[in-house]
Amino acid sequence: MDPTTLVAFTLALTIAAAIPGPGMTALVARALAVGFWGTMPMVVGLICGDLVFLTCAALGLSAIAQTFATVFTLVKFAGAAYLLWLAWQLWTTAPHATEVGAAARPERSPARVWLAGLTLTLGNPKTIIFYMALLPTVVDLAKLTTVGFVEMSAIVLIDLLVVGAVYAWLAARARDFFRDARARRILDRTAGAMMAGAAVAVATR
Repeated sequence: MDPTTLVAFTLALTIAAAIPGPGMTALVARALAVGFWGTMPMVVGLICGDLVFLTCAALGLSAIAQTFATVFTLVKFAGAAYLLWLAWQLWTTAPHATEVGAAARPERSPARVWLAGLTLTLGNPKTIIFYMALLPTVVDLAKLTTVGFVEMSAIVLIDLLVVGAVYAWLAARARDFFRDARARRILDRTAGAMMAGAAVAVATR
């Protein structure tokens, strides 16, 4: 693929990823609750969801995606329900006064956190619109080669990993300022409210 198209795709993807949406809101809430490394499985799940849509777009499956709109709707509500459950856990978990590291917080299975990121992306209308409507205006998918697809997949992987890691790192750094039990309670409930907000945003779009 020519460099100009790759640069255009990278810029479009970076802007779309950096604009706060349900995915990044949930990611920040997760990082506030468990720190940087506990959030990375969710980042990977978000990336995998994007790769699924990129593959669908490359194979010309936009029409099929529309045909199976009910499936995407079910995935969307499943993801929203899981985020609400995480929000409830954050809201009700007893705070820890002396330890702010990930070991002080109840960890969830990395596979379940990854699945939350995946379903969140698969049910996110923002992501669907980007790959099914906006991407064809940037890349001529009819002329996309295997090498071009691999190049775009690598861009998605690196770009979203960097953007997601930056969001998670900044949120995890902010988390270090909350050390006493009362501050932890405020932080946990703030993260829970953000997670619930992301769930509502996904479910109502």
